[in-house]
Amino acid sequence: MKIHIPTPLRVYTDKQDTVGVEASTVGEALDVLTSRHPDLRKHLYSDEGKLRAFVNVYLNDEDIRYLPEREATRVNGKDELSIIPSIAGGTGRTGGRASRIAKLKLSGPIAGRERNLGRS
Repeated sequence: MKIHIPTPLRVYTDKQDTVGVEASTVGEALDVLTSRHPDLRKHLYSDEGKLRAFVNVYLNDEDIRYLPEREATRVNGKDELSIIPSIAGGTGRTGGRASRIAKLKLSGPIAGRERNLGRS
């Protein structure tokens, strides 16, 4: 099966965008991946061995967190895993730069035109 590696993590897979592995479950596929590329493990798993909350893993188009068997879900050679790290943004502060930019975008000239659509 193929495991698609996101750009930020490719430095840990010798710049490969996909890694082929043989495995029978999602968890086994990730174990094979991290045994081949040990520096990747700390970015995918917590110290307790749990998949990190901000790492999303999709089996084909399904988020494994919502599959009944999760990491124990069976896979075959035609399946594909995609690792998608969550991306956070903003400052978390009201009135910060991100908030000011959002306000500017919402109050600019385009926002006024959008409100007047259909009123010609």
